[in-house]
Amino acid sequence: MPYNADLVHEMNLLVKFPMHSDLEGIKVRSDAMPELVQAAQRLYAKGLVTQEDGGYLTHSGHQAVEHAKSVLRILTGKVSV
Repeated sequence: MPYNADLVHEMNLLVKFPMHSDLEGIKVRSDAMPELVQAAQRLYAKGLVTQEDGGYLTHSGHQAVEHAKSVLRILTGKVSV
């Protein structure tokens, strides 16, 4: 299955979550770009974040972020993302 725009927005939002602490999350404001607001809502519906506007990563969310960051590192050749 190829990536579509919705999946790209979700992955871009996921990689913004900090991995170093379970006490830090992300808040997507209602006046943010509509595609980011919708991406946060889809991530919540998928059980990857704790709130419709972001919140904290769930256990599955942590796994998804690890994989998404690994893909970015491989594709961009960057050591840290």
